[in-house]
Amino acid sequence: MDTFTPMNIIVDNLIEMTALFSDVAMGEGLAPLLILIGTLLITVSMGVFGILTLGAVGNLFTAN
Repeated sequence: MDTFTPMNIIVDNLIEMTALFSDVAMGEGLAPLLILIGTLLITVSMGVFGILTLGAVGNLFTAN
């Protein structure tokens, strides 16, 4: 069962991070807007680079 220890640590850190970010996101001022914009930037960039990676892998298996 030693192999599951790192996964438990990761899950615990994700739960703690979610609690900390929710406190910040519900703050006053522009904090909720900044969290939303940051989340959108990360999501869009991950999507674009994911599509580019899938295209490169697909290009390896297609004939020219």
